[in-house]
Amino acid sequence: MLTPLGRLDKYAASENIFNRQMVARSLLDTLKEVSDDERDCIAVLERISRLADDSEPTVRAELMEQVPHIAMFCQENRPSIPYAFSKYLLPIVVRYLADQNNQVRKTSQAALLVLLEQELIERYDVETKVCPVLIDLTAPDSNDDVKTEAVAIMCKMASMVGKDITERLVLPRFCEMCCDCRMFHVRKVCAANFGDICSVVGQQATEEMLLPRFFQLCSDNVWGVRKACAECFMAVSCATSQEVRRTKLSTLFINLISDPSRWVRQAAFQSLGPFISTFANPSSSGQYFKEEDGKNAEDCGSAQENGEQVRTTEDDITVGEHNRTEDLSSHVDNDDFATKLENAMEDQNRVSNNSQRESDFQTESSFRCTLSSESCGEMAEENERSSHCCTAGLHKTGLNSQEASLSEQELYNSFHFWRTPLPEIDIDFELQQTSEIMLDREVQELTMPVSPNIPMATRKELEEMIENLEPHIDDPDVKAQVEVLSAALRASSLDPQEETMASKATDSETEITINDQQSFKPILSDIVPLIGDTGESMDSTLHYIHNDSDLSTNSSFSPEEERKSKVQDVVPQALLDQYLSMTDPSRAQTVDTEIAKHCAYSLPGVALTLGRQNWHCLKDTYETLASDMQWKVRRTLAFSIHELAVILGDQLTAGDLVPVFNGFLKDLDEVRIGVLKHLHDFLKLLHLDKRREYLYQLQEFLVTDNSRNWRFRAELAEQLILLLDLYSARDIYDYLRPIAFSLCADKVSSVRWISYKLVSEMVKKLYMASTSTFVVDLMNELVEKFCRCPKWSGRQTFVFICQTISEDDCLPMDQFAVHLLPHLLLLASDRVPNVRVLLAKTLKQTLLEKEYFLNSANSHQEAVEQTIMALQMDDDNDVKYFASIHPASTKIADDAMSTASSTY
Repeated sequence: MLTPLGRLDKYAASENIFNRQMVARSLLDTLKEVSDDERDCIAVLERISRLADDSEPTVRAELMEQVPHIAMFCQENRPSIPYAFSKYLLPIVVRYLADQNNQVRKTSQAALLVLLEQELIERYDVETKVCPVLIDLTAPDSNDDVKTEAVAIMCKMASMVGKDITERLVLPRFCEMCCDCRMFHVRKVCAANFGDICSVVGQQATEEMLLPRFFQLCSDNVWGVRKACAECFMAVSCATSQEVRRTKLSTLFINLISDPSRWVRQAAFQSLGPFISTFANPSSSGQYFKEEDGKNAEDCGSAQENGEQVRTTEDDITVGEHNRTEDLSSHVDNDDFATKLENAMEDQNRVSNNSQRESDFQTESSFRCTLSSESCGEMAEENERSSHCCTAGLHKTGLNSQEASLSEQELYNSFHFWRTPLPEIDIDFELQQTSEIMLDREVQELTMPVSPNIPMATRKELEEMIENLEPHIDDPDVKAQVEVLSAALRASSLDPQEETMASKATDSETEITINDQQSFKPILSDIVPLIGDTGESMDSTLHYIHNDSDLSTNSSFSPEEERKSKVQDVVPQALLDQYLSMTDPSRAQTVDTEIAKHCAYSLPGVALTLGRQNWHCLKDTYETLASDMQWKVRRTLAFSIHELAVILGDQLTAGDLVPVFNGFLKDLDEVRIGVLKHLHDFLKLLHLDKRREYLYQLQEFLVTDNSRNWRFRAELAEQLILLLDLYSARDIYDYLRPIAFSLCADKVSSVRWISYKLVSEMVKKLYMASTSTFVVDLMNELVEKFCRCPKWSGRQTFVFICQTISEDDCLPMDQFAVHLLPHLLLLASDRVPNVRVLLAKTLKQTLLEKEYFLNSANSHQEAVEQTIMALQMDDDNDVKYFASIHPASTKIADDAMSTASSTY
């Protein structure tokens, strides 16, 4: 007999904890009961404030769970309860953020985020009541657990409160927390949420205030903090400019990949592909987005994951475009090169004296990049003039060194590439003389010191450095470093015997071919802009590759492999080298057993970033992944091969992806399903003749490793519906029709339902074709195979197909009445009630609703009505019901599905 308020007061004052918990749970119901009276509502809210002071933590936690629901109710009834939330509920939420009980704090944090997400807290309250409390909780003298949780709340609420409040109130304290020397937990939380803060405050604040803190966190002495930095690296990169990304973040990321901790390296390699995708540039990738031009780099990198449609530009590579080049300014000061080389040798000597292998791993990246980029830059500078003398695929340019400096926009122009040499070409006598002069100059320049006044590293010093690194040769990074040192050793001084042989080669031959010239000249396809990625100087240089076995970086490379060197100008080369090394078997042992899967997952994004003109950089890696022993790696590639085909275009797809696609067709079902789900998307990108070759292989999808894998066959039926638009009427009738009939007789009803749709669409496609004989033959075969089937399930299938054809208007009713209706009506005397029930539904609910049978008096209409009358006199009650009266709300598909259990 108590009133709601009286009952609330009675149990709220109870000494029994469970009674007070019950009061907390029933607060919303009580508030709804008294919502008509404003004074009663205020009274309930006041009692909530008193209940918030309960000494039992479970009561306080229960109360906090109800606060978001009560806040929503107050918002909906705001006219009658003005300012109720701000005055009564928000102070409780804020106070519980510092509660001594962990459960109460966690509940209040969750409630605060829900309230912010639902926009139930006014902006003024956020600035004056929420943020000041959080800033106080992160003070140096605050409790450690409370401080860590408060930092996490500040980071999560940043995206909800907007840029203005975050910059004014949250950002200064966040920067202080990043440098918390006492609590690494705080720094770890800051690192984990760093990307979210960067995305909110924007590029300027990120580069001016946050990046210095990010650099500190990436070099933190706790590996968990560095691992968190590696995980959010892509988000941070998206909030910076292209220049900062290239000059600063790439160097920082190389350090994380070379981290002593395996867990940090593992996280870094997982983020490597997404980080590379942030370098995407439409002018260099050959892609642009359909919806808007201002897509950011993150969107470009994640296009293959979200399935966004990308369209290829019209500037496909042609023979004339191969001849477009740019005059690169790659002059490297010899003094700087000598100094950096000596410094690098000293650093490496210190590293080799260290017994810890991880220390070698850390120093390796910076040394390798300094040596390789500068040494390549020196050789490129010395050969730049001679390279312009070669007219096979290159234009003569008259730009001087100052005019040759390229702006960033020009540097990433998709036309900036070099042509692959043709197998055979006739060279006139004038070009032959030019080439001979060029080759003689190259040999002289390579055998002479850069400058007689500059101290250079001797062969002995380089040999000592290589010997110091040999104990760690198993590490792929150390191996790469040894190869670079070996190249520098061979380039610094040629053997006299080799020099003599080179002179003989240029003097004795009267007809120079391309293969002969490649022994002592830069390979044209590999002279592309290279960005010195991890050094302080990021100027573009020319990468020189020598074909002679004594001068090459790897004597096992063939000329074909040299021509496909992994050199490009879109991303820092060191990042791409690390990405390509993810397929190295030693990486699985030293970093992560699933590193190849991560490489495969991000490969379409990397390919989109590099563009189709740089596909040669990824081709070998893609083929390695496609033949990986782990089926999960191959499955990942199978699910994304259609997106990669869009990126690469018709020519590269036919040459490089089709063989891989064919291999996936014969793989495990776990891999084949990836190909099958996007079969239409891939085949539509192929030319018609290549597309027709797969008609013979579609039948193989009916065979699976496990016959119970019915979803595989259901997906096949879905894809066949889409494939009808890609093939001619004859191909559909000859190849797709047998598969469709086989699926219509499947043991699983879900497969059969999709197959009925497939057959109906096939009838529609063949009817719309120029030759109508195929559709007549198809309908005759339907009658013969299903309508006259000795099994009742086959006859019922015929009724289902007729029903679908009629519902979807796949065939004009006059044609339907001639070819299918007479056979359909004969089933009225079928001995199986299930067939007659479905026939009654089809005639009454589908055919008689068609205008052909409503408005025109014809013999077919009379036959249908007579059949319905016969079914109304049927012995089976269900047949009588559906033939006589059908509810207005009944839908044919619902009725058919409702009796699915009785049909088979």
